Amino acid sequence: MNEPRGPVDSSRIPRFAGPATFARLPRLDEVARADVAVVGVPFDAGVSYRPGARFGPTAVREASRLLRPYNPALDVSPFATQQVADAGDIAVNPFSIDEAIETIEDAASSLQADGTRLVTIGGDHTIALPLLRSVAKKHGPVAVLHFDAHLDTWDTYFGAEYTHGTPFRRAVEEGILDTEALSHVGTRGPLYGKQDLTDDAKMGFGIVTSADVYRRGADEVADQLRQRIGDRPLYISIDIDVLDPAHAPGTGTPEAGGLTSRELLEILRGLAGCRLVGADVVEVAPAYDHAEITSVAASHVAYDLISLLALKEDS
Repeated sequence: MNEPRGPVDSSRIPRFAGPATFARLPRLDEVARADVAVVGVPFDAGVSYRPGARFGPTAVREASRLLRPYNPALDVSPFATQQVADAGDIAVNPFSIDEAIETIEDAASSLQADGTRLVTIGGDHTIALPLLRSVAKKHGPVAVLHFDAHLDTWDTYFGAEYTHGTPFRRAVEEGILDTEALSHVGTRGPLYGKQDLTDDAKMGFGIVTSADVYRRGADEVADQLRQRIGDRPLYISIDIDVLDPAHAPGTGTPEAGGLTSRELLEILRGLAGCRLVGADVVEVAPAYDHAEITSVAASHVAYDLISLLALKEDS
């Protein structure tokens, strides 16, 4: 078996030079096959407030130039134990949400046909629905950990069923989620009414608020989540606005009182050994962040997700 092809050697080619693939990894067409593909979805037609997440994949790739091959927090070299490649972007219609959702589902299913697992960079949170559909085709209903300031289980916006605030309600209705193992993490802020929480609970979601993380700590929260997930196939969906605006100002619907980037990374690391089958990082809107704080955080989140996939590959 050939050794995985890893990132460009930054001791020979400066990090600021060369093509900006994720972590300077090879493109998917440069390797025979990939265990993990990083794919972008530059789509934000489903947003309800500030647009701009269509530029997220490019910004996160650019920020990922500084990532290095060994992850000491998880004691793994994620690019050496599995072939990771950048699959480029899924080109979607920016004027038709319905067509975009269909395109994303078809492209994700095609990329995963040979067993490749996806870490997807959005784009707005609408893209989670077609990604979950694609994963469920292979694994059946999946457990979901949804890191977000918001529930994203609302019914409609202005009569529209497919937006960045509705993907998980649609996924529950379609029967593609394991309703015994659904959790929101990091939620906070005002809601439209108490009925939002009642409806969410009926769908099977448990909630760990950002205040819960603050009071109980990352280790206890991760342990609770692991127990809820068990050995089910797990999909992790991360809206970067789960982080406090101090740590992620570049997003469409910021809410005060969020997680720190350290807390988010530590919770993810506490999920080592879970049966992760796919993940996304969404809602990076770089225009609102002149210092690239948000895209740096998102690139590290994606790196730790890839590292978790490497650990499961080794086990």
